[in-house]
Amino acid sequence: MPLSPGTHLGPYEITAALGAGGMGEVYQARDTRLERTVAIKILPAQLSSDPIRKQRFDREAKTISSLNHPHICVLHDVGSQDGIDYLVMECVEGETLAKRLEKGSLPLDQVLKYGVQIADALDKAHRSGVVHRDLKPGNIMLTSTGAKLLDFGLARPTVPSASLATLTGTAPQQSPLTQEGAIVGTFQYMSPVQVEGKELDARSDIFSAGAVLYEMLTGKRAFEGKSQLSIASAILEIEPTPISSVKPLTPANLDHAIRRCLAKDLEDRWQAARDLAVELKWIRESGSQVAIPAMRPEAQKPLGWLPWALCGVLAAGLVAGAIWWRSSRPVEQTMYFSAPFSFPVRDMAIAPNGQTVAVVGDHESRGKSALWLYEIGSREAKSLANTDGAIFPFWSPDGRSLGFFAEGKLKRLDMAGGGIQTLCDAPSGRGGSWNSDGVILFTPSGQIGDVVNRISASGGTPQRISTLDTSRSETSNRWPMFLPDGKHYLFMAFNVSKQTDTDAIYVGSLDSNERKFLTKATANPAYAAPGYLLFYRDNTLFAQRMDLNKFELTGEASPILTDTQYQPRIGHAAFSVSYGRVLLAQTGNGVSLSRLEWFDRNGKEVGEVGKPDLYANIDVAPNGKSVALDKADMGNQDVWIYDLQSESTKRMTFDPAIDAMPVWSPDGTRVVFASSRKQTFDLYLKTTDGAEEERPIEAAPGEDKYPSAWSRDGKYILYTRGAGLWFLTFPELRSKPFLKTSSAVKNGQFSPDGKWVAYASNESGKWEIYVTSFPDAHGKWQVSHGGGDQPRWRRDGKELFYLAADGKIVAVPVKKGANFSSGAPGALFQANLREPVATSEHVFYDVTQDGQRFLINTYAKNGEIQPMSVVLNWDAELKKK
Repeated sequence: MPLSPGTHLGPYEITAALGAGGMGEVYQARDTRLERTVAIKILPAQLSSDPIRKQRFDREAKTISSLNHPHICVLHDVGSQDGIDYLVMECVEGETLAKRLEKGSLPLDQVLKYGVQIADALDKAHRSGVVHRDLKPGNIMLTSTGAKLLDFGLARPTVPSASLATLTGTAPQQSPLTQEGAIVGTFQYMSPVQVEGKELDARSDIFSAGAVLYEMLTGKRAFEGKSQLSIASAILEIEPTPISSVKPLTPANLDHAIRRCLAKDLEDRWQAARDLAVELKWIRESGSQVAIPAMRPEAQKPLGWLPWALCGVLAAGLVAGAIWWRSSRPVEQTMYFSAPFSFPVRDMAIAPNGQTVAVVGDHESRGKSALWLYEIGSREAKSLANTDGAIFPFWSPDGRSLGFFAEGKLKRLDMAGGGIQTLCDAPSGRGGSWNSDGVILFTPSGQIGDVVNRISASGGTPQRISTLDTSRSETSNRWPMFLPDGKHYLFMAFNVSKQTDTDAIYVGSLDSNERKFLTKATANPAYAAPGYLLFYRDNTLFAQRMDLNKFELTGEASPILTDTQYQPRIGHAAFSVSYGRVLLAQTGNGVSLSRLEWFDRNGKEVGEVGKPDLYANIDVAPNGKSVALDKADMGNQDVWIYDLQSESTKRMTFDPAIDAMPVWSPDGTRVVFASSRKQTFDLYLKTTDGAEEERPIEAAPGEDKYPSAWSRDGKYILYTRGAGLWFLTFPELRSKPFLKTSSAVKNGQFSPDGKWVAYASNESGKWEIYVTSFPDAHGKWQVSHGGGDQPRWRRDGKELFYLAADGKIVAVPVKKGANFSSGAPGALFQANLREPVATSEHVFYDVTQDGQRFLINTYAKNGEIQPMSVVLNWDAELKKK
């Protein structure tokens, strides 16, 4: 029978009854020794004789006594008197979450605040081997100091959760206290395995936590029904009403975090409560909160604490996860698996939720690079429309928008359907980062002298914020990445010539030009929230502890991966790490191989040149007997010539710098090419018989130069310099500007009669083909519509070819006359291009003089596509050191 006020249990005097739980009654009492108010929970005498109940009660006492956490109720004492077993706990003043929810949903800031606290508590319990099993609003107390978990009456020790690699292979032992098929808990908040009466682990509490968070945010229960059977059916088979339809302004990352808690499949759920605590804390601190109506209009009143106190036993934990599939075992394991892509992946960026990935992929159906969305663990990726040509994506802090570079511009894609916005010019972007104040850092191009710029996420005029250290022969600052404070950022100091030991990682600041050296590195840096700097050096991805207060590295650098795709020309390694513990990397020690294939005008393959290799920038000789190209080998890039008749190759350059983009002279005796051997990309000339050494012919400092055409009469060499087109007279080698605009231009091509130049410009916001007169640029005619690049002329001048935005080869009829005149473009066939990321100045195809055959640099189709690696708990081994 209930205890009356004045009853003594040892030194404790009962003062009032507070309530009853599933495993006992709760009373307020006075500790006569320490003169403090406590709460006493008892197991009724009639149940003390039940050995199973008694064991459960004893177990509860041991469970609670092992937990010490600010959001878990403190256990003061355990006692037994006159057949009554009791627990003595702190008395927690406030109201239960269940009582608070009678007024309606909670404000977003309170949802996040209490969610973090509950998750931290659950993490403590789970790490101690305890599962609560009855997490619900009635067992969560809201106090002046925050949330506290109550009533561990149903909690019991559990085998720690296994890792992803061993979960399915570990058979849990049966407990005599909870037999298979015994359903224990409160139905509306039970997990699917709990409803089915199966063995539970920490992920069951995570499901219950998701149901609690859902109700806190929406004011509605995640699973409703008129009977326990209908509720159980909903838990097993029905998805809750989307939060976005109940609370449209809910941050997408919070919506996602809750949905992952409520995943039916254990493997799809957050795997550890600490991860969820980290995720909720990040959402709370990232500034991504969007105001949500706190409660129903009639409930808009100040919250006052109820005059009575409810005391109870605090349990452990709530809400799981910030990283995908994190193991909750005390001894964590690093786990590896491959993401299934049928096309080469060249770059990736993990969203703040740690699950969604923006992937740059060269899919055959798209004809060129584009962005794809991939959910880690899924079988397929989803393409993003209007992102052809995209490179180097980066996420907004709230995960609602995606920045990337395409068509010579910095662009922004709003994931909710807001379309694509062009922010500013960025001819060949070299990385971007976005902070919670709406500031984007980016390097607009790979040109010599380019540095880190800042711009508002809504657009505007970029401002240079980093400065080159010319004393160290720096030619570029690139690959910026904000650190967690949103003020400081990482960047790479880069030397394009590859002949000086300059490449290194620094910390910069939005507020000053000061910077601090961190370490030598040859590729883009990254920061991971466990407190590590990730950097690439000596063909290896390393991790090293980083002190964010002093901006210093501590300890030793540890190798993480040794098989990461790397582009030495631009100093980029294809990897991404979340602020949590997921690491992605494209494997292969280089880019995917390509092959050179001949196609007729119908797109039928009619031949192949050489074997699959790392080809780029092809130019068919005027006599059609040879092909000049550049080829990468062991991180170097040189010019080669392939003899189509003898099927032999001849290497033309041997310098350790990058030598690329060869262009034939009309008589086939020389090639002009670009080389980075003197810091900037300059023009060099070499005879094709190899009898003479190459010599520089255009070496103006400060601007990169790339050759694109040599006129048929041999008098002019056309090249890109900075943002314009220039030409050299030959053999005088006098340099003159030809076409300078406010937009980027590239790939200029002389018409056979030398009167016209076709070129690509992004003045419309995307690359299109235009024609103007030569040698004086008078008039302008747009040839392509809907996107175009890489123009090529037929020898008789009657056709102009180009590469359309969708990857098709297009032919345009041209009429000769005093003025330029062209007909309607007509697509010939889909080209399966292998499009490199390295620069906007690449050449992917060429056409024979008669316009009947096309030599195209295509994907190798014999299995060379390398997988993308997914590494979970990547830092687990580092923690053991």
